[in-house]
Amino acid sequence: MKIVLPEPFFFEAGPRAVLLLHGFTGNSADVRMLGRYLEENGYTSLAPQYKGHGVPPEELIHTNPDEWWQSVLDAYHTLLDAGYKEIAVAGLSLGGVFSLKLGYSFPIKGIVTMCAPMSMKTTDLMFEGVLQYAERFNRYFEKNDEAAQKRIDYLKEQGMPSLKELRELVYDVREHVDEVYAPILVVQGRKDNVIDVQSAPYIFETVESNDKKINWYEESGHIITLDKERKQLQEDILDFLETLDWYE
Repeated sequence: MKIVLPEPFFFEAGPRAVLLLHGFTGNSADVRMLGRYLEENGYTSLAPQYKGHGVPPEELIHTNPDEWWQSVLDAYHTLLDAGYKEIAVAGLSLGGVFSLKLGYSFPIKGIVTMCAPMSMKTTDLMFEGVLQYAERFNRYFEKNDEAAQKRIDYLKEQGMPSLKELRELVYDVREHVDEVYAPILVVQGRKDNVIDVQSAPYIFETVESNDKKINWYEESGHIITLDKERKQLQEDILDFLETLDWYE
């Protein structure tokens, strides 16, 4: 079976729209099952892929957070241009950070953050994540061992200068979390070993939303949308969306 690169998706099902945002080094496949579940329940969902994501890792290292944020904005405006007047957003990891940023920058109906970091590791440790992405990419798409090693060597030689900007983005959003007033569901996997799980209580306690809830998932790690409790997560997100004051 041929494995193909993931693509953005736009599942149109009803007047209520949800923007689904993946994480750093992730892609739309991380939120696709959630998108299908929402579609089955009458919600439209759109999931972009940030520039440099879902493609060979040597392309990723030459992109930066400003370009990823622009991908988010383009997706938001795609929904507006398609006639969706009410938009909620649900984001995983970096997507959760972008969800908060959208929440204090634009009219957003509701926000779901999933394993969203409010602090970042050193850039060296973050670059290890880039190398792990390259190894996963090689496993699926590169059968030539020499070419696979050449890719890893190239990445180590080039590095990723924009990781410093990624840290700055996270801390900048952290400083503005108290400007979020939209209803919010904060989601965190208890077994998440990628971020500091205390980020979730920080978000929950700092947002100014009158309608806010925090859910812990005891058996889930960082990519919670694909983990053991994903079906429960899908139901919980739907329940949250159903509580929002939609016009239609």
